[in-house]
Amino acid sequence: MNILLIETATQICSVALGETPSPCGDSPLKGEEPKVLARRDSDTPNAHSTRLSVFIDEVLKECSLTPRDLDAVCVSAGPGSYTGLRIGVSTAKGFCYALGIPLVSVPTLLSMAALYYQQHPEYNGLVCPMIDARRMECYTMMVNPDWQILRDTSADVIEAGCFDEWLDRGEVTFIGDGAAKTRPVLGAHVNARFDDSFHLSAEGMVDIATQRLTEGKVEDVAYFEPFYLKDFVAKKSVVHGLRD
Repeated sequence: MNILLIETATQICSVALGETPSPCGDSPLKGEEPKVLARRDSDTPNAHSTRLSVFIDEVLKECSLTPRDLDAVCVSAGPGSYTGLRIGVSTAKGFCYALGIPLVSVPTLLSMAALYYQQHPEYNGLVCPMIDARRMECYTMMVNPDWQILRDTSADVIEAGCFDEWLDRGEVTFIGDGAAKTRPVLGAHVNARFDDSFHLSAEGMVDIATQRLTEGKVEDVAYFEPFYLKDFVAKKSVVHGLRD
């Protein structure tokens, strides 16, 4: 099976092409069967609308495939950028509608944690993925090495002691674009770790997407909406010459 993986929840625009045996069977969530055949990433701000389609075309051509060779599409479900999520989800829906293939979604924070554990198989502590939600607020989740969600997605104002419940139990590694700004607040705890080298990528979804397809956990293409967590707030235009 060929799975198109789309990640646009943050300023990272990432596309990957995953391959998994068909049928998927009863392989565990962390099975070694699924693999990524090709990937494209860009951290250029506000470039999702111009890069996404190009990246999809490039990964398909790299693998000598066409859209008709796709068996499913997986999209990062949020939370994150309102505009980025809309672009990613609408593109994923377009492929699913046109090709008649299933749509799978993966929580963005779970995808981040899964990718970190893939990259660091020796690590046995918890992972707290963090997406910057402006000011001192972050979208967070707590995940263990078995990729189990111990604390579901929430919008947290980061202040001293807010993660002591978890840090007092053992090592927690904070990753994502929200981690750097929280280091001065959380970094004093002996069990707090920060990995500034981590970069979000669509490849973090491949194993979870495979498992969800195996279990039949697919989305309703007509009604699926990304998980914004907070309401979108439109800002007043600052472009000169525009009237209210």
